[in-house]
Amino acid sequence: MVTGKKYLAFDLGASSGRAIAGILDKGRLTLDILHRFSNGPVRIKDTLHWDVLGVFRELSSGLLAYSHKYGRELDAIGTDSWGVDYGLLGKDGSLIANPVHYRDSRTDGMPEALFKVVPKKELYRRTGIQVMQLNTIYQLFSMVRNQSPLLDLTDKILCMADLQNYFFTGEMAQEFTLATTTQMYDPNESDWAGDILQMLGIPTDILPDVVAPGSIVGNLTPVISQEYGVNSCPVIAPACHDTAAAVAAVPAEGEDWLYLSSGTWSLLGAEVTEPVINDKTEALNFTNEGGVDGTFRLLKNINGLWIIQECRRIWGQQGIDLDFAELTKLASEAKPFAAVIDPNAEAFMAPGDMPELIAKFCKDSAQSVPQDRGAVVRIALESLALAYRQVVENIEEITGKKYNVLHIVGGGTQNRLLNQLAADATGMLVKTGPVEATAFGNCLMQAIAIGDIGSLAEAREIVRNSISVDIYEPSKERGVWDEAYAKYRSVCR
Repeated sequence: MVTGKKYLAFDLGASSGRAIAGILDKGRLTLDILHRFSNGPVRIKDTLHWDVLGVFRELSSGLLAYSHKYGRELDAIGTDSWGVDYGLLGKDGSLIANPVHYRDSRTDGMPEALFKVVPKKELYRRTGIQVMQLNTIYQLFSMVRNQSPLLDLTDKILCMADLQNYFFTGEMAQEFTLATTTQMYDPNESDWAGDILQMLGIPTDILPDVVAPGSIVGNLTPVISQEYGVNSCPVIAPACHDTAAAVAAVPAEGEDWLYLSSGTWSLLGAEVTEPVINDKTEALNFTNEGGVDGTFRLLKNINGLWIIQECRRIWGQQGIDLDFAELTKLASEAKPFAAVIDPNAEAFMAPGDMPELIAKFCKDSAQSVPQDRGAVVRIALESLALAYRQVVENIEEITGKKYNVLHIVGGGTQNRLLNQLAADATGMLVKTGPVEATAFGNCLMQAIAIGDIGSLAEAREIVRNSISVDIYEPSKERGVWDEAYAKYRSVCR
């Protein structure tokens, strides 16, 4: 018989999802992955959508898998997801359209159009969020500009994890960490930037109340409880943004550390107690997303292992099926510093022939064009590491602090080559783990919400007691990395 407190974390990523049980016993948290599923865009005509009801079906399967293994007793449930995307709900509470994927082309040109109404500087001053055309504000503005009839039918919108929590409870709540990703929330006023939205024609009455991470949304509905064989436990808004949940699980001590949530996106930043909104952060396009326990995440979004994922997809279509371990091995054998790319270049953001796009970038920037798959992956990974160095330097400039430790968490920690490249490029001591940082953070925030543990510091101590951390020392050959970085800075303007 399994003893201890039992939580169920639903972790939704942009390419996959998981249902993960967390067992908290004697100061240690053990995770058990019960169900995995794919989660990708569905193209209908010219629009990329999310299959949000299919996701709920998969989460329900995860709930059933829990009851089959652990029985009825469940202390809490929480869902986390990527940010910015949302579902539209009608006056009767029903979903009125499939949510649109953030990589859809409907936001092309929207930032520029929006800044003619609300100046870019004013929007940043109010929200502290970096400009990315996938942000919720540009998605909604595109609906206004295109006179979408759906807005007239909409009573409330909910971000993706909040939408799933609503499906489980029937209660609507917009969690703080996700709200901040929309670029519509004013952290200084602790409320939606209503006057900005009215200027843009975005209706403010569709925005739900914002709740703090670690809030109880409601209880599992009796119908779901009965159908899937668990008690009607509390459903928590843990830290509903997956990166916020991952950062909550960083096993850090002291104050001289930065975090890197490594996966489809690489999110590198510092944990701060107040949003940092000034001319410097605006010029560097840094973002201030909500964190847990009254913190903010001063960070930069970097287009991460998405580039490798797309390369693998394209090669798979060509009949060359290589897993990530095989691709990393090829990269480790390839010539170092053959060329560099800008991971955040617009060409690499949307689905496409990524190997060809990388080759074109190299050719257009008068660099050596990669001739094999190992070279392509090596260029992508080294360029990511160099992007990390640039962001670390930016953070140190913004905060006036020196950071010595880089904690890498998330699925990308399994790429040992990238971890070492990150240490070499930044000159920092790199500590990796946990791999399932988001699920750790999700479960521990559930535990805080229902009073099983008392603080974020206690949660991080539990993480340290529950995992082993791998350490990567930076290379002492700084010269070659300095040369590569100079090349990166010249190419990636």
